[in-house]
Amino acid sequence: MIPFETGQLAPEVIEAIFNTLPVDITFVDREDTVRYFSQSQDRIFKRSKAVIGRKVQKCHPPKSVHVVDQIVKEFKEGTRDVAEFWINLKGRLVYIRYFPVRSKTGEYLGVLEVTQDITAIKEISGEKRLLDK
Repeated sequence: MIPFETGQLAPEVIEAIFNTLPVDITFVDREDTVRYFSQSQDRIFKRSKAVIGRKVQKCHPPKSVHVVDQIVKEFKEGTRDVAEFWINLKGRLVYIRYFPVRSKTGEYLGVLEVTQDITAIKEISGEKRLLDK
């Protein structure tokens, strides 16, 4: 079991939780190295395990590396708390967010990328209070 401030979980449960979330997550450490990605069934941007240990800049097209560098720099400096993008991809609206991961004392630990297909979410209107059969 791995103890947390609000409970404890077994490593296999943590991994199952990450893979069950309705978002894809990727963690890049303080040295700009990819350390983890979730493996949800419907992952939007497919990842190979070969990216583990690779610099994040090597995981993006050359034309967008300057944006990656700017985001990471501002997260490290503490001048930015989120970077958000949305793109149309094969008829889906994809929401991509980056968050700095910090310790309780504010020390920069890395970047969390969260990617979500929000196509169906954008269509929601009114209320739904009953469970479907």
